[in-house]
Amino acid sequence: MLYHLLYPLANKFIGFNVFRYVTFRSVYAAVTSFGLCLFFGGAVIARMRAMQLGEKIRNDGPASHSVKAGTPTMGGILIILAMVISDLLWVRWDSKFFWLTLFSILWFGGIGFVDDLMKLLGNGKSRGISSLWKFVAQIVGAIIIVGVYMYILPDDFPLKTAITLPFFKYPLNLDALYPFFAVLVIVSASNSVNLTDGLDGLAVGCTTFAAMAFVVVTYVSGNVKFSEYLKIISVPGAGELTVLCAALVGAGLGFLWFNAHPAQIFMGDTGSLALGGLLGTIAVVVKQEVLLIIVGGIFVVEALSVIIQVVSFKTRGKRVFKMAPLHHHFELSGVPESKLIVRFWIVAIVLTLLTLSTLKLR
Repeated sequence: MLYHLLYPLANKFIGFNVFRYVTFRSVYAAVTSFGLCLFFGGAVIARMRAMQLGEKIRNDGPASHSVKAGTPTMGGILIILAMVISDLLWVRWDSKFFWLTLFSILWFGGIGFVDDLMKLLGNGKSRGISSLWKFVAQIVGAIIIVGVYMYILPDDFPLKTAITLPFFKYPLNLDALYPFFAVLVIVSASNSVNLTDGLDGLAVGCTTFAAMAFVVVTYVSGNVKFSEYLKIISVPGAGELTVLCAALVGAGLGFLWFNAHPAQIFMGDTGSLALGGLLGTIAVVVKQEVLLIIVGGIFVVEALSVIIQVVSFKTRGKRVFKMAPLHHHFELSGVPESKLIVRFWIVAIVLTLLTLSTLKLR
């Protein structure tokens, strides 16, 4: 909004010319979303406590988590609101990709909101939306996103169904398989972040580091010169998502202020499904779906641990891990929660650096 209001005034006051730059708006989008989280965080937590919107702790989880019962949940609302307000201020409204990613945030966040609300209203007796219906809703949202994305791309764009492979100079064209692959990426990302959200600050911390990588990836993907130099697919207009990714970084850090151990608030499915779906959508838009596997390596491993655990128990009657997802296995192995979270963050940072290195190593 600010771009459309102030940039046209640059011919009268040269200072307004800064609003044309993605880098300038990205920095202030991050600062804005961070500030909004800090400003409203305390009030949101107090309001949720007053409404008794507290987390119901599973009986089969680690015993140390019992002290977290009653901690306000659905904090993803704070992340989403901070991001949306910041994006509306700093992103160019003529960016079709922005509205597509905004739909992703609201759709997957909406699924999580309904799921969280059902759990809270059920007073611990409801597990929320059934897995089947949650999965169906995610697929429907992903199909809409991929369908609109394919329509948004110009007809003369030769790489609509192609993906970029890390460490390789040439894209891989999936042809008719691409829509199915893109839907899988978005749904998998949403569920993977959701599975990772089990410790204070774990999911939002790892998501923030992944978003930092995508700040760079979206910028170079939307810049013809950089994309040609780095031998990656150039997506016209994708550079504007740099502002959105920066807002995600700011909102993630702002929420982490309250979500760090010991957490004052949890994001709930409202936040985790929205953040995962958003990361998947951004990866699809900039044609870096495979790169998401690297930068989101923590999410991938957490999801795989659940799959391995379920398959092993159903086929052999034995568990591979003490408990899945993987972070609970380490908890039950005696690793303190705070140390475990920081170690996962360290791995996430290393994966972020590795992700950025793939842009040049081809």
